[in-house]
Amino acid sequence: MLIKKSKIFLTVLLTCLLLGNTFGSVTVKAAENSSGQEAQLAETMAKSKEYKAFWFSYYDYDAYRAKYKKRNASTFKKYFTQVVKKGKSLGMNCVIVHVRPFGDAMYKSKYFPWSKCISGKQGKNPGYDPLKIMTSVAHANGMKIEAWINPYRVAAGSTNYNKLSSKNPARKWHKNKKTRRNVLAYKGSLYYNPAKAQVRKLIVNGVKEIVQNYDVDGIHMDDYFYPAFNSSNVNSAFDAKEYRASTMGKHKSSIVAFRRQQVNTLVKAIHSAVKATKPNVTFGISPAGNIDNLTSRYSYYVDINKWLNSSDYVDYICPQIYWGFKHPYAKFDRVTKRWMKAAKSKKVKVYIGIAVYRAGHNTGAGSRERREWKSDANVLKKQVQYGRKKGCDGFAFFDYQDLKSRTSAKAVKRLKKVLK
Repeated sequence: MLIKKSKIFLTVLLTCLLLGNTFGSVTVKAAENSSGQEAQLAETMAKSKEYKAFWFSYYDYDAYRAKYKKRNASTFKKYFTQVVKKGKSLGMNCVIVHVRPFGDAMYKSKYFPWSKCISGKQGKNPGYDPLKIMTSVAHANGMKIEAWINPYRVAAGSTNYNKLSSKNPARKWHKNKKTRRNVLAYKGSLYYNPAKAQVRKLIVNGVKEIVQNYDVDGIHMDDYFYPAFNSSNVNSAFDAKEYRASTMGKHKSSIVAFRRQQVNTLVKAIHSAVKATKPNVTFGISPAGNIDNLTSRYSYYVDINKWLNSSDYVDYICPQIYWGFKHPYAKFDRVTKRWMKAAKSKKVKVYIGIAVYRAGHNTGAGSRERREWKSDANVLKKQVQYGRKKGCDGFAFFDYQDLKSRTSAKAVKRLKKVLK
């Protein structure tokens, strides 16, 4: 009897030990699964907060005009709804719409003429307000919208003022001898003169008008600042006359410092105007991606280090890092790393501008980069992953047409997997 009881006890003991191991294993696996789910949830939440924008450029309006023979509020709303839904399907949460590409307007403005990109002729009313429709459609689909302006560009590839609308302030200023230098012709194009207070006031008022009258989430400015000069004319061309007449010129300060000051003055004034009008609206700039070019004495004249480390100029910087990992000297990873290091104060968010338009194309500097863009369907995906690794706050993709093109389709499909 004692032997039987001992056998029963051993059987029960072994069973309990086995069950205990099983319970322990289940507990560990449950904990592991829970930890994995939490990590996945955290990643999903981080992706939902991440800035994931795409540019809707002025030639995307041309595509609308080409697609619809009957152009009115209804067809434009239909077209832009397709734009927003395409962006949403890829995991985007913001659209950056071009509203002033050439000193004109994609909205009803008291400062700038209607854009030829929407109506076919500068100054001609298209019969509806594109920006009003775009803000309504974007928000109805749970997407933010930013209004994108080119600050100084008046006309590209032409210096003929007669081609401008009679209501264009650039044309009006040119007719008057006292204001003629508010607009400058240089290398076959027309620019507003950054050194003129009247010009700055016009641009700031144009921004205020957008923020006051439209439910935009942000104002976005791109890299069209000063044109590029060469070593022989850097001190004599463009706004050199204003420089020589200025206090800085009279004290023999650098013309480079003078030009940076003009851009800084405008940028700071825009930021102040936006915040004074609607504090929740953001103001960001998308400069060229190469910091050495931005800080050179021959082009742009933007004080990028000041902007990155101050809360008085911009809310975000979105450098256009439009190169691959195989670029001979401006490798995507090296340039990205340099930008993140430059933004050491963390006062300004850093988004990375990514070149969807290169994906699938035989483009780039040197055979290795061309091969990368042409053949590596993971190139866009890898750029996002690298940017996240380095702590950037989000991304902007150039541009809408290429997000839906057949040429970039494979790369965009892989990109979608890391954005959704």
